[in-house]
Amino acid sequence: MAWSFPTALFFLTILLLLALMAVWEYASPGGNPRVGLLRFETTRGDRLFISLLGSAYIHLAWLGLIGPNLWWALALSVVYAIGVFRFV
Repeated sequence: MAWSFPTALFFLTILLLLALMAVWEYASPGGNPRVGLLRFETTRGDRLFISLLGSAYIHLAWLGLIGPNLWWALALSVVYAIGVFRFV
């Protein structure tokens, strides 16, 4: 894997998300488990993992079907993540 600026930015974003989730958990412990569309109990951490995994699949599908311009895939992934945190 080539360590370029976009690669470093990707991993820094993941690190920032984990840090923000840790601060959120410190401020409001418990994770607020709830049952959503998937019909099993999920916490904030579960929803973050589901949104990151889904975003990876969205980007891979975009690369395979559309091409290397990933800005629309990023926008779709953000909408997907908002949906996961809201409804799952």
